[in-house]
Amino acid sequence: MKEEDVMNKRSLPLLLLAIAITAAAASGCKDTTAERSGSGEEGEAAVKAKVSPYPAALSYWVPMNANVAATMDSFAEIGVYREMERLTGTKVDFQHSPMGQDKDQFHLMIASGKLPDVIEYSWSGVTKGPDNAIKENRIIRLNELVEKFAPNLSKVLRDNPEFRQLVLSDEGNLYMFPSFTPDPGSLVYNGLAIRQDWLDRLGLPMPATLPEWERTLTAFRDMDPNGNGRKDEIPLLLDLKVMNTGHALIGAYGITTGFYNDSGEVKYGPVDPRFKELLIVMNRWYKEGLIDKDYATVDQKLKDAKMTEGIVGAMAMNIGYGIGTYTSAMAQVDPDFRLEGAPYPSLEPGGTSIGQMAYSFNGRGAAISASAENPEKIVRWLDYAYGEAGQLLFNFGIEGESYTLKDGYPTFSDTVVNNSGKLGVGYAMTRYARGAFAGPYISDKRFNEQYMSMPQQTRAVAVWSKADHARLLPPLTQNSAESVKITAMMNDIQAYYEDRVNKFIMGVEPLEQFDNFTASIRRMGIDEVLRMKQAALDRFMKR
Repeated sequence: MKEEDVMNKRSLPLLLLAIAITAAAASGCKDTTAERSGSGEEGEAAVKAKVSPYPAALSYWVPMNANVAATMDSFAEIGVYREMERLTGTKVDFQHSPMGQDKDQFHLMIASGKLPDVIEYSWSGVTKGPDNAIKENRIIRLNELVEKFAPNLSKVLRDNPEFRQLVLSDEGNLYMFPSFTPDPGSLVYNGLAIRQDWLDRLGLPMPATLPEWERTLTAFRDMDPNGNGRKDEIPLLLDLKVMNTGHALIGAYGITTGFYNDSGEVKYGPVDPRFKELLIVMNRWYKEGLIDKDYATVDQKLKDAKMTEGIVGAMAMNIGYGIGTYTSAMAQVDPDFRLEGAPYPSLEPGGTSIGQMAYSFNGRGAAISASAENPEKIVRWLDYAYGEAGQLLFNFGIEGESYTLKDGYPTFSDTVVNNSGKLGVGYAMTRYARGAFAGPYISDKRFNEQYMSMPQQTRAVAVWSKADHARLLPPLTQNSAESVKITAMMNDIQAYYEDRVNKFIMGVEPLEQFDNFTASIRRMGIDEVLRMKQAALDRFMKR
């Protein structure tokens, strides 16, 4: 489509939207200043002045995203928020915590009581829970405000009762504007990926069981699959945090490295005897050089460097920042480079494994602080993202710049898809929209269809989707008393777990000490945590 055609198509929707906003300001969506002033002269003056239904300015705290940080300093630079300012007149002061300090900065901010107008965070993991944040006058209950001033979100919740069950707290509070992903195909995004070109070069099949993986990794170690004549290959680059997220390898034993749902009963994988079986395998792989010897100290930057150096054979990764990023980065460096998603390995042929699958709501959303002025205006501003125009804006950015409508289908422009920068298409999309990462809007599956533009990405999702997802826990809400206890106990348990697991894998701690390991976790209170998690699951099922 020619540029002038794009601009002509763009002008009419924007004109209609401007008319709609003006009409809304003059009619039902009048300013609350006028409402509170009654029918007096001051109220009439406000109505005549057509005061905007949106706030003139607001402060907005949100953790910095890695995709954004790669090319921008603030969310204010993203096209979606530049356009939101143009459409609504609202100037947003974004406040970001430094990368990696989100949790600490959030709790310091909440404790201080000096709060911005909007706080976007993963509220399901907040100490004492969101209900207590309402009781302590940190954020406000939104049920009535959303019903009155947020027609778009109200419709979404009415039309999708399963979303409402996920979003409401145990006490029935709607406490934030949620991040929704309705499309099941967009909820699977993590799993093991392997160098298919190495498999082809060595004449090996795709491994599907743990024994097959061991034989494959051994071949990667011994048979010079990268063809440089040096024994520099890292068969498997292990990342325990990613394994915790996606359950790669551990899922073969029917457990996870955290909490999971066993037919309605909450259980904790690391105290299960089957966890020791995994550690025995990991310890053997580490001793035999099948796992990167430095895996415990490798950060994201080092992982990227090792992958793009062409020495890693397999790693658990995401579909975007993973298969997409590395494939794009290696396209010119090594034309033979080919990553493919591998099945979640089972113990035996034809067996099953727990895999990664997110829920349509993961606990993240934008709450309004109790200190915010004109919360009804902020509600209207946040609600914009849940309407048809807002869904296009938040997922695809600015029409005519980052996307065009082709037969009604929002199609990313060459500026995004054919981005020549080495960061890849995901970063290019992030310069314009929030589709590449969660936020207070509804994820559009048409974004994912283009985000996964590479056939190997589509194939990976299809393969990873075959894993067992029945044992994954929904996002649970702990009450205030439970949350304080769980946070205190799990901080100690998790630190102990990570320290001991690495020592077991690297052989620093003998596996004969596994029973002492599980006994220590029980002394630290895991059984009480399980009791409280079980209570939360029971409450969730009764919502």
